[in-house]
Amino acid sequence: MQKTVKGHKYWYLVESRRVNGKPRPIVIEYLGTADKLLERLSQCPKNLTLKSYAFGDVAGLLSIAQRLNIAETINKYIDSRRKNFPKQPIRNNLTAGATYLLGAIGRCCMMTSKRGWHEWARGTALEYLLKADLAKVDSQHFWDLMDSLPAENIPKIEREIMEAAFKGFGLEADTLFYDATNFFTFISTTNTRNTLAQRGRNKQKRHDLRQVGMALVVSKKDQIPLFHHTYQGNLNDASVFKGAIKNISRRIKNIGLDIRQHTFVLDRGNNSKANLGIIEGLGLFYVGALSPVNHKELALKALEALAAESAGEGQTEFYRAQTQVWGAERTIVAFVSGKLKEGQARGIHSMLAKKEKQLAKLQNKLKEPKAKKRNRKQLMTQINNILKTNQAKELIEWELKWKSKGRYELSFQINNQEIEKLETAFGLRILMTNRHSWSTTEIIEAYYGQANVEKAFKELKNPYHLTVKPQYHWTDQKIKVHNFICVIGYLLSALLHRELRSQANYTASINTMLNELKNIRLATILTENKDNGKIKTEYQIEKMSAGEEALFKALGLQNLLKKRVKIKGFSVYN
Repeated sequence: MQKTVKGHKYWYLVESRRVNGKPRPIVIEYLGTADKLLERLSQCPKNLTLKSYAFGDVAGLLSIAQRLNIAETINKYIDSRRKNFPKQPIRNNLTAGATYLLGAIGRCCMMTSKRGWHEWARGTALEYLLKADLAKVDSQHFWDLMDSLPAENIPKIEREIMEAAFKGFGLEADTLFYDATNFFTFISTTNTRNTLAQRGRNKQKRHDLRQVGMALVVSKKDQIPLFHHTYQGNLNDASVFKGAIKNISRRIKNIGLDIRQHTFVLDRGNNSKANLGIIEGLGLFYVGALSPVNHKELALKALEALAAESAGEGQTEFYRAQTQVWGAERTIVAFVSGKLKEGQARGIHSMLAKKEKQLAKLQNKLKEPKAKKRNRKQLMTQINNILKTNQAKELIEWELKWKSKGRYELSFQINNQEIEKLETAFGLRILMTNRHSWSTTEIIEAYYGQANVEKAFKELKNPYHLTVKPQYHWTDQKIKVHNFICVIGYLLSALLHRELRSQANYTASINTMLNELKNIRLATILTENKDNGKIKTEYQIEKMSAGEEALFKALGLQNLLKKRVKIKGFSVYN
C-alpha cells in the first residue's frame, strides 16, 4: 500500500482485517520509500530456503533428560538375550537407552505408534539438538532394542533415575499417593502367549477387550512418579497393592527418604485387614477410607454422633474417634461430603428412572391383547434381571398377578420410605489413619490429595500428550518396557512443569505447557552466496509471543542454540 505524506510517497505492507464488521487495511510493517524498498530487494539473498521445526518441547525435555542421565542409566541394565544379538546392541548408531529416551519424548509430545515416530520426529528439532540422523528409527528399530531390556531390571533403572531426580531437583515427598488403573488393548483372545492382558472391569468401559493394569505412586507437591508396576488386568486393587507395598517401601528407603516422615494415601479399594497389617508391619503411616456398606455399625455410630466443625471449606459435620478396626487401633474421621451426597442422590434417581422405564416396557407388553402367553417362572427371572442390584430390589416393590392361562399383570411402585432412609447416609465418608496426632483437617486434606494420582493417570490417558495408548505390543516383556517408557515420559514432563512453576510462576497444566512449548519453533535458513554459490545455513528462533518468550527464558533454551545437548550413552555404551 502506498501513502503520500508531504509530497513524498511511502510504502507499507498491509493486511485486510475486519474491524467492527468492515474490512480495513491494517499496517503490518513500514517498508520506506520506493528507493529504500528497491535497495532492500536488491540485497535479498539468492535461492532463499526456509523451514521451521518444533523446538521448545523437545529441547526442554532433552535438557531434563540430560540432567538425569537417563540414557546412560538405562544402558547399565541392558542385557539382550536374543540369539545372534549382542548383549548391548546398537542400531542406527543409537544405544537402547537412547532409543527409550527418544520413545519417551515422543510419548510426551504426540500420540503416535513406533511406526509413526519418525514422521513426528521429522517435524521437530531433535536431529539438530542431538546432531544425529534419526531417519532410520522405525518400528523395527524400537522392537529390536526393546527386546534387550529384561523386565526384572526395570525397577532397578527406575530407582536410580528417581534417586537422581530427588538429588538433582531437590524434590519434596512427605505425602505419597497410591492408586491403580487399567488400559485396554487389542490383543487377540486366542493369544495364549500373553499373560498380562486379561479381561476385567475396564475403567474405560471396554469390558469386551483384554486389559493391562498399572499401579502408580506419586508425590503430593509435584506429582512426580516414584514407582510404577505393570500387572495382570484381571487382578483386583487390593491384591495388587498387597504384592506391591513391600517394593514401594523398599523404593522409598533406596532413594534416601525417611519412611517415618512419609504418609501413604490409599483409595478404599486397596484396603483390607491383611494389607493394613503389612503396612503397619513395615512401619508405614497411612490415610485410607472405609466403605460405609462394609462397616455398617461404624457408619451408624458416626451418623448419630456427627458434630459441626470447620475444615476450611465452610461448615461441615465431623465425627472423630479412636476405635478398633480389623483388630487394630485406628483414628476414624467421618463426615458428610456435599459433593458426594449430590452425586449419590443423582445416581439413585437415575438408576430408578432406568429401572422404571424397563419395567413399564414389560408391563405394557403384558397388557397387549395379542401378547404371547408367558411362563410365570421366566417372567420372574426377567424381572429379577431388571432389578439385579440389591439396592434396586430394596427400593422397587413389584407384584405379578395371574389373570388367565399364560396371562399376567405386572404392577410396581417406588418405596419412598426406603429412599428417605437411604438418603440419611448419602455423602458419608469414613477415613482411617494411624497418624493419631494429626488434626481432623490434616487427615481430610491428605485424603483429598488422592486427586494427585488420579491427575497423573488422567495425563497418561490424555489423547494428545503422554498417553500410554497406542501400544502395539503383545508380549509381556514388551508391554512392561512400553509402560516404563511412558512413565519416563511422564517423569520428564512433570519435572519440566515443576521447573516452569518455580522459574516463571507457571500455573497451566502439563498438557497446555507442552502445547505452548511446541509453538516455540526453530527456523532453518538456507541461502546461496551470490559470489561463490556456497550454501550457508543459519538457525534462529521464530518470533515468539510474550508468554512463549517467558517460557523460553525460564528454561534457558537459548543456551541450546549455542551449545547443543550432549547425552551420555547416546551412541555408545559406557
